[in-house]
Amino acid sequence: LMEQPFEVSKGTADSSLANPREVLMPAIRHNAVSMIIAPNHPSGDPTPSSADVRVTRQIAEAAKLMGIRLLDHVILGQPRGSQPGYISLRQQGLVVFD
Repeated sequence: LMEQPFEVSKGTADSSLANPREVLMPAIRHNAVSMIIAPNHPSGDPTPSSADVRVTRQIAEAAKLMGIRLLDHVILGQPRGSQPGYISLRQQGLVVFD
């Protein structure tokens, strides 16, 4: 268990340049066997973009090669009405994590 979150990328209101190597580096340094990535969407809308899905697939594949299991990618936003303010790519079935 990592004791704190790690910032690996800073983006604009509608994009981020997340590099799989940078995302995995803290997990590698801490000898992690699994991880969850949880970026926020500053717009408040947690709906994953095609780039979110593509990068998650790249991170999952790179993590697998390093012996690290990517458990989920949870995008954080703002709760709205009955919407909880986050979306799990695992729950949505957008990425195969195993």
